[in-house]
Amino acid sequence: MPGPVVTPARAEEPLVLSLDVGSTSVRAMVFDALGRAVKGYAAARPTPLRSGADGSSEAAAREILAAVCGCVDEILAAARGRSLAAVGSCTFVSNLLGLDARGRPVGPITTYADTRAAAAARGLRAENDEAAAHERTGCRFHPSYWPARLRWLAAERPDSFRRARSWVSLAEYLQAEFFGATAAMSVSVASWTGLLDRRLLGWDAELARVAGLDLGQLPELAGAGTPKRGLKRAYARRWPALREVPWCPAVGDGAAGNIGSGCFDSQRIALSLGTTAALRVVLPGAAPAIPDGLWCYRVDRRRHLLGGALSEGGCVYAWLMKTLRLDEKTAARELAKAQPGAHGLVVLPFLAGERSPGWAEDARAAFTGLSLATRPEDMLHAGLEAVALRLALVLERLAPACPGAQIVASGGALLRSPTWARIIADATGRSLTLSKVPEASCRGAALLALEGIGALSDVAQALAYTGRVFEPDPARHALYRAALNRQQELYGRLIGP
Repeated sequence: MPGPVVTPARAEEPLVLSLDVGSTSVRAMVFDALGRAVKGYAAARPTPLRSGADGSSEAAAREILAAVCGCVDEILAAARGRSLAAVGSCTFVSNLLGLDARGRPVGPITTYADTRAAAAARGLRAENDEAAAHERTGCRFHPSYWPARLRWLAAERPDSFRRARSWVSLAEYLQAEFFGATAAMSVSVASWTGLLDRRLLGWDAELARVAGLDLGQLPELAGAGTPKRGLKRAYARRWPALREVPWCPAVGDGAAGNIGSGCFDSQRIALSLGTTAALRVVLPGAAPAIPDGLWCYRVDRRRHLLGGALSEGGCVYAWLMKTLRLDEKTAARELAKAQPGAHGLVVLPFLAGERSPGWAEDARAAFTGLSLATRPEDMLHAGLEAVALRLALVLERLAPACPGAQIVASGGALLRSPTWARIIADATGRSLTLSKVPEASCRGAALLALEGIGALSDVAQALAYTGRVFEPDPARHALYRAALNRQQELYGRLIGP
């Protein structure tokens, strides 16, 4: 099987520029008609997010815009002389930005990781039928979604809230900046707001009212087949190669990650492990029932995305490595020889609150069982196992919707730590196949763009590049089942049922 990367000379046209605005970095890559990354045509910039001890997670829209533009500049310089047929994009989702009457931000972007709206989420739960809202929108009342954050903004930043004439995500802000026209939101991005009726594919009027909005303050909804053309004059001068190239509406990075890793249908579950972690499956057809603790978003108007996401993932590894001042090589060596649970610790890894499956928005991390014998490496091992156990809980709920599905894993955290991949396979009791695609979300946005312009009749035509397989060890799995019981007992004592 050919690899997922191709040289410029062997790339098959049409070529697509793909932008992935993630919570860690902004990436731009070029893919060919077969969904292969074109070697040498890649750029990246850090995403300028700021987090605070108060639970804030924010970014300045103009700073992210500058990072995106820098990546596009670099790509076009590298690909000079090659024509691009389309631009596809995805962004980290459930971010929220208010715009004034002239389309200018009234404050910073708040992200899914902002937990300051925890009390507002509890208020929504007390005043409304959360089960009914979950069934309509696929989302719970939680600070990671718009209704709670809008309530928090109205109470804590009333001047900015009143000045906002419209509420958008980063994707629509970038679209308006580049094209100057009224921005339209894809149903994919809209499904992550907590305000979209997932069956009717329209804004939920009742929840908009509860959030303090008029429907006119929300963007119009667009389909993947309705690209924008004709850059504003300043950008047309800056990027003449993209002047009339179609820009497809951005999709959620989770949806793009499934497509990019070859998880197009119910035969494959995508596991992504980057800053956060998620398990997701694409289901075509009628809107599926949502198991307790999970969510249901959209890839587009004909495909659903069922799954669960953790606020914890690679951020737990990064925080422990930094806080404990561990050496990466030494830590990797110690992890490789560690036995399940040998450290004697029980950990709740909620450094940024909890999403799936318990949705305890103000949960905090806890390490129990520490003793004078506990080493920093033990704490790191316990933290990685704790994330794996939370993924096992999500998989238990997701598996009935896709029985026998193969798990395909992607994300830099797993590529850097094969030991963590083994831990997850043992904790879930399922074989885990690593994707060979280096940037699954970026590739997924490109494949959806190729489908959107008709170069692919269906993204399922693209190859799924897979590599190493980790098989679970029955004895280790039994140890992890016992560890999960201990974790759930601690969860019940500290957080609740």
